[in-house]
Amino acid sequence: MDSPLTADSSALHMFFTDDVYLVNEPGKQLDKVMEPMPEQVTFKFLGKNKRNILILVNDAQHDVSDEAGRELLRKIVKSVNLSANDFALLNYAGYKGADFKQLMDFFSCRLIFAFGVTPSQLSVTDHPQNTIVTQGDVKMIFSAELRALDQDPAGKKALWGSLQNLGL
Repeated sequence: MDSPLTADSSALHMFFTDDVYLVNEPGKQLDKVMEPMPEQVTFKFLGKNKRNILILVNDAQHDVSDEAGRELLRKIVKSVNLSANDFALLNYAGYKGADFKQLMDFFSCRLIFAFGVTPSQLSVTDHPQNTIVTQGDVKMIFSAELRALDQDPAGKKALWGSLQNLGL
């Protein structure tokens, strides 16, 4: 049951007995509301990443690539004396929104091989394919997707020249 003092609108004048004045003063500046920190993306990758080398592939139909693409990747990895313990292999097709900073925060890589992933997808400046470029302390080589690279002798030759200059 409601009290007549709270239910009757004419009784409110008994509660509010002070005069109310409008004062024009400059308002206080409120502290900027902190935006929530974006969650760190967790990547599912193959390998152990002991030498902080990231290999990116981009294939929506396969975990890594088709058989010819996987064989080419094996040859590339073997040519620079790497084992599965040395690098992390990530299929970028499952993480289309991931940029360079997110990859660096998660993998702490010093070298990136990107097959079928463009510099613009990683939000870095545009670079020519199959050449060694540097972004901060990280060396990167951008190349065509593995299936396309397997069919491109000139691209493979240019990539091989860059791989020899890495000094791994």
